[in-house]
Amino acid sequence: MATYTADAPVLNSYHAVVSAYSDFLTVAIHTILYERNIYPPSSFIAARKFNCPVRQSRHPKVCKWIQDAVAAVEFEMLKCTLSNTSLVIHAPPPSSAPLERFLFSTTAFPSLPPSELLTPFSDNPPAAADLPEQFRATISRLSTLSSALSPLPPDCSFTLVTELRDDADIHPPLGPDTPWVAAEPSLQKQRKRNESEAKLASTRGNDLGGVRTTPIRSVESGAYIMEMWVEEGKSKFQE
Repeated sequence: MATYTADAPVLNSYHAVVSAYSDFLTVAIHTILYERNIYPPSSFIAARKFNCPVRQSRHPKVCKWIQDAVAAVEFEMLKCTLSNTSLVIHAPPPSSAPLERFLFSTTAFPSLPPSELLTPFSDNPPAAADLPEQFRATISRLSTLSSALSPLPPDCSFTLVTELRDDADIHPPLGPDTPWVAAEPSLQKQRKRNESEAKLASTRGNDLGGVRTTPIRSVESGAYIMEMWVEEGKSKFQE
């Protein structure tokens, strides 16, 4: 968890930045599931975080899934391998098509070697006093976003998807001992080496970008720079 001083996190290292991001991501996922009616409203309880009212699922298995998913994202973020994380809402079977994609872009986060994750950015870093306020504004925006989005059908599901940076030496964390599986091709950014192999060219899956994009908010405080938006996929308007 992030270290807080007078309710403001101290972003004195990359590790602290990622920890603050994990805190926010957890709250945002609970909020999105509530606001988009993925589960019945009665399955959520009122809580407070960042000094603002929020909703939290009361179902132990849902809470455990979110906790484990965010921990897996944090593990990869500490390796500086991720550029984006997205919460994808899928249509019910049999199509299970992506309908909405809530995207958390951390492309502007620093990229550091493992030996510098706990290295202070400065000797006396100030507390990021405005970060909780920006988190509150983002959660508030999420809480009113449903009025700007088309309704979802009943019985939707969701998953968390990560996107790797374009560095040539970064490889997907797939394998029997990891919590990750490959996303469906339509949600993947295909990466191909160019002739010099110095960089990776990329092509976008058919469901990346959506047909309608709604900005949510940018958050910027010191090394913490994040943009958030939601993409509505073409399958949503074909349901």
